[in-house]
Amino acid sequence: MTVSIDEVLAELTLDEKAALTSGSGFWWTHAVERLGIPRIMLADGPHGLRAQPVQGDHVGIGGSLPATCFPTASAIASSWNPALLRSVGEALAQEARACNLSVILGPGINMKRSPLCGRNFEYFSEDPYLAGELAVGIVEGIQSKGVGTSVKHYAANNQETDRLRVDAQVDERSLREIYLPAFERVVTASQPWTVMCSYNKVNGLPASENRWLLTEVLREEWGFDGLVVSDWGAVYHRVPALDAGLDLEMPPKLGRSPQEVMAAVHAGELSEGLLDQRVRTVLELVSRGMHVLELDEEFDADAHHALARRAAAESVVLLQNTDEVLPLPAGASVALIGEFARTPRFQGAGSSQVNPTRVENLVDELSAAHADVRFAAGYGVGDTSNDAGLSDEAVSVARSADVVVIVLGLPGSYESEGFDRTHMRLPANQLDVLSAVAEANPSLVVVLVNGSTVEVDEVSRRAKALVEAWLGGQAAAGGIADVLTGRINPSGRLAETFPHRLEDSSSYLNFPGDSQVVRYGEGLYIGYRGYDKQRQDVAFPFGYGLSYTSFEMRDLAVSVSGDVADGTLTASVSVTVTNTGPVAGAHVVQAYIWDPESSVHRPVRELKGFVRVTLEPEQSTRVQLDLDQRAFSFWSERFGRWVVEAGEFVIEVGHHSRDLPLTATIEIGAPPLRPPLTADSTLHEWAADPIGRELLAEAAAEGAPDPLRDAELVEVVGTMPMSTLAAFGPMAPDYDTLDRLAAQWRERTDNPDPAARAAR
Repeated sequence: MTVSIDEVLAELTLDEKAALTSGSGFWWTHAVERLGIPRIMLADGPHGLRAQPVQGDHVGIGGSLPATCFPTASAIASSWNPALLRSVGEALAQEARACNLSVILGPGINMKRSPLCGRNFEYFSEDPYLAGELAVGIVEGIQSKGVGTSVKHYAANNQETDRLRVDAQVDERSLREIYLPAFERVVTASQPWTVMCSYNKVNGLPASENRWLLTEVLREEWGFDGLVVSDWGAVYHRVPALDAGLDLEMPPKLGRSPQEVMAAVHAGELSEGLLDQRVRTVLELVSRGMHVLELDEEFDADAHHALARRAAAESVVLLQNTDEVLPLPAGASVALIGEFARTPRFQGAGSSQVNPTRVENLVDELSAAHADVRFAAGYGVGDTSNDAGLSDEAVSVARSADVVVIVLGLPGSYESEGFDRTHMRLPANQLDVLSAVAEANPSLVVVLVNGSTVEVDEVSRRAKALVEAWLGGQAAAGGIADVLTGRINPSGRLAETFPHRLEDSSSYLNFPGDSQVVRYGEGLYIGYRGYDKQRQDVAFPFGYGLSYTSFEMRDLAVSVSGDVADGTLTASVSVTVTNTGPVAGAHVVQAYIWDPESSVHRPVRELKGFVRVTLEPEQSTRVQLDLDQRAFSFWSERFGRWVVEAGEFVIEVGHHSRDLPLTATIEIGAPPLRPPLTADSTLHEWAADPIGRELLAEAAAEGAPDPLRDAELVEVVGTMPMSTLAAFGPMAPDYDTLDRLAAQWRERTDNPDPAARAAR
């Protein structure tokens, strides 16, 4: 556009405005050629582009251009490395520029409420703080290159079962503390060009028609200045969605949605001024993204593949390493078993599926890195008719080797967009060959390739070493080989808890709901918050991961500055980290906060800071984590805002959520939280408030009944509203007195200084 957006708006006809709020094709916005408004392309790309310039199919890779397939979100989240995410984001943006793509649809930052969600491989974590920091990394990486992002799926999109119709019924505190913070963090820190609304309803309203989500929270509270786009097919009623804050419907319902918008304007049901606001947002997005249409650029496929390999290696989590069987000894013979070693599963299925530029397999990569590698398929994937013969061959190869590396994992049919899992078990034929091979050679290393958590108890009992490699992208095999041989020291940490069994998950009784409703009955307690609150043993805790070296932390120091009243509270946490082992390695220092005494229920601990540090053997460094006021806050539904209560807070620092050897207790001062006292407040609430107690004493001195005179009676009736007690005769002041006391409470709260009140 060569003229200003104001000038373009003034020239647009009503039908052109209506058309601009819907796209023109599966991946394209609407063009208005007479005014020089081009169309721009949006396409999938959370971990690799799926650009389809000619046609769109949404859930396949037909016609998509070759692109680098980076590790999926569930994998790269285990790096706990926002800088790595930024590098991947820059590479994604360069590939977008090479195919004239303006907006990449990602990242996905929904919470992993249940291990069963079929799309968990596309999401980072069960923890909103970690997900938000990682999202900032990739969004800033992409947008630094002049390409937009679309943070998704906003909000409470935590299952695939009936995902277009299900009503996620979740209380506001859980939304504010668990399901919205990652979105809030990336919006306030990085201003993504677009936010994508989800398919589901949230508390009765489709997300695409939810004004509270799209306008009040996203725009008015968080200051989002970009465009809200629908998930593909998430607009059910175009005019209510537009009114609620949905700018762009994708894909377009051509012949329907624009006509509905025009009809609503003509009928006076929709103001043209509001339509202009939505059109302006679309024009701003086009103006931001149209420059890529003129580019004639390429990307370095080799360099991006090398980055994908580094990212895959950083995503690997070493869960177990008994007798230090890893890294593989240089002279050892290795039996490599598993069809996934030859036919890798490296990405998820559905709309994120990438047409990779190349794909490595572990047979080739491990053979190139290690002198003596002998392969056997061991099991079939899909076709299992020859499993008995494959197992026998695997046992024979295992017996002939010093060490066995067996690759197990989930076939694509087990986890995908579009459906949820029904269990967390590995395929039975894989567990059968694992058992047979373990009997033949107990020096056993298991490598897992999966997008979601699996039950690992049977595996860990049989394995000397257990390696979680996730779905690591097209270079996953190279990254795994680098870790197995010790070329790279594993540094991944779990971004989600591994429970012993599905039934231990806090959402188990409420997932996926029924009758088009899912109730988030577990509230705040998803992931480690739930396991910790219930004191449940887990297979591997949140934040856990081993290394080929060892690390020690000491000398925790915490300094507090700022003031809660003006929102400037900060706690600076510093600790010395030392590599006490034989090789260089990276470690993640994790800081958690616990409020031991609160007026509301709170998790046992919550992640509020982390830093990744790389050290040579015997090297030490001092690291600092700065925790802001939000780290100490909870969302108060009574006050409708974030609050900090005065008192003690415990800061725990260590290696993972259940290994936090360093603790410090700090005292935080904060203004008292005083819910307004009314005649309907309880006796306990009046007694707990200093001004309320003062007023009751004054009223009693004037002859009114004193409801606090009998401590034993207060215990019995203290939870009753004062207005109810007033009906019981001499137990409490009468109704008129209560109304007067409530008015006096408001006056004294507004003017707490007695001298000031007297002056008035």
